[in-house]
Amino acid sequence: MCGIVGYVGGQQAAPMLTEGLARLEHRGYDSAGIAVIGSGLRVVKRAGRVKDLLEAMPKRISGRTGIGHTRWATHGPASDVNAHPHTDASGKVAVVHNGILDNAATLRRRLEDAGVELVSDTDTEVIAHLVGRSGAETLEGKVVDMLAAVEGTYGLAVVHADFPDRIVVARNGSPLLIGVGEKEMFVASDLAALVRHTTTVAHLDDGELATITASGFTTFRGDLSRTETAAHLVDVDPSAYEYGATGAEPRMYTEMLEQPASVERTLRGRLDERFGTAHLGGLRMDARELRAVQRVKILGCGSAYYAGQMGAQLIEELARVPADAEAASEFRYRDAVIDPDTLYVAVSQSGETADTLLAVEEIRRKGGRAVGLVNVVGSAIARACDGGIYLHAGPETAVASTKAVTTMFVGFALLALQLGRVRDLSVADGKRLVAGLQQLPGQIEKVLADEDRLARVAATLSQAQSMFFVGRVRGYPVAREGAQKLKEISYRHAEAYQMSELKHGPLALISPEVPTVAIVPDDELTDRNVAALHEIAARGGPLVVVTHEDVDLGELSAERIDVPRNEKELDPLLLTIPLQLVAYHAAMNLGHDIDRPRNLAKSVTVE
Repeated sequence: MCGIVGYVGGQQAAPMLTEGLARLEHRGYDSAGIAVIGSGLRVVKRAGRVKDLLEAMPKRISGRTGIGHTRWATHGPASDVNAHPHTDASGKVAVVHNGILDNAATLRRRLEDAGVELVSDTDTEVIAHLVGRSGAETLEGKVVDMLAAVEGTYGLAVVHADFPDRIVVARNGSPLLIGVGEKEMFVASDLAALVRHTTTVAHLDDGELATITASGFTTFRGDLSRTETAAHLVDVDPSAYEYGATGAEPRMYTEMLEQPASVERTLRGRLDERFGTAHLGGLRMDARELRAVQRVKILGCGSAYYAGQMGAQLIEELARVPADAEAASEFRYRDAVIDPDTLYVAVSQSGETADTLLAVEEIRRKGGRAVGLVNVVGSAIARACDGGIYLHAGPETAVASTKAVTTMFVGFALLALQLGRVRDLSVADGKRLVAGLQQLPGQIEKVLADEDRLARVAATLSQAQSMFFVGRVRGYPVAREGAQKLKEISYRHAEAYQMSELKHGPLALISPEVPTVAIVPDDELTDRNVAALHEIAARGGPLVVVTHEDVDLGELSAERIDVPRNEKELDPLLLTIPLQLVAYHAAMNLGHDIDRPRNLAKSVTVE
């Protein structure tokens, strides 16, 4: 969940590192630091944001090799001493590390018994001491010796004052990629740190190490045998990453406004109007293989999980195939039965979510078929899967996901449409859904245009300490995602419930101090949903109803938010958009840092 950046080349390393860290701050923002090798090893690190690091840096810190890190705390609180990079007793070794060492406590005791004084609370510090104490003659050998002693996950970069021309990096379960420049090289945990300088990258696999010098890189395994990892050109638009720490608007806000264009990109070239179907070549499954699928299991975490619930509903409705979604973090621990006739779909914005990646690896190990629904080309989940659907949402760096969630829904709609059309979904229904998908970008724009009204609703809701989000069938995952957004950035307690479950407990908590946000589409359940709202109103509960303009709420006293109508299967997406704006404006009303909510980071690459 932290950010790594490294540089070796002809330029001064410090400015390259701090620029990269600013672009990675969404991955960790409780402390930051750099280590630069010039006439010796120089380390500067501070608790706080990258701007705090910049304020603490001397005017000149010379050296052409260095590494940097933005931290999200796992071991020990945010402090100057716990910030990365960490050094050994000699002051010659510096290490930055993402991940968690499972045997850190054992290694700390072993080092302390040997007379080593550990100064931080982190697991990472032991890596620096192990490298420094190795008797190997090369930096590569020292790192290999260290890795033989550690257990756990890591993406790490090591520099040593005695080897000033190189960085040695290693990966096991935490993303790491190498950027190839002109007589200069980069390393990072995220493409965002590199894209201004190069889009030619190499992705390390688990168990792989690399030596990086200004002239190139070599990759190898723990036994020092060479591997053949090659760099390739990534098809991205560098300008899409040109946002910045000085932007006037929070990144979440700009990403919400990008949703019409993101959905358009996700659909581009994938709709077949003539036959009323979708073409998803990335799945690498022909019609016969698609027809053989007897069940679909969707795995994701957080908002990706809720998008997966929406997707499961779509697949069951359109393809008439049993489908369900499960939290990937639970799936991999329950020794799930892997069915060869089940299609497993792994959902992740970053493509690096640790729990989801480990679930995919377990599925593949047991002979199951897994496809990915991810936003990052070349990401670990994309490479681990048998095929997949790229979202093409564009870079998303706000912790609270918006455009990735909407494109996940669209990706599932495309998958459901293709699965349906190789089965019993009629061409007429297929064409109906193709037309509905084509309408989505314009309809999302209409919802976003109602921002002022949504901001007023948010201002009222932000004053409540707790609230419910409720929905039924298609509306329930929408309610879960709405509650998630509000919790993430406003820090107000929000709980999602099925509307049908209100009588089975939650009604006891309804009062004038506890608002309810209800998702009420115009569908076969509208009358039942409206009846449930009257039960809430009868107990004095304030109501906000997200619905369609034709829905008759009777004499119900409620704040009403109308969204455009699409096909009933696609309506959940449009019902989700206003909840994003409500969460955003509630957090703004409370004065919170929208893009850097407390205790959270963008990419969850550790358990």
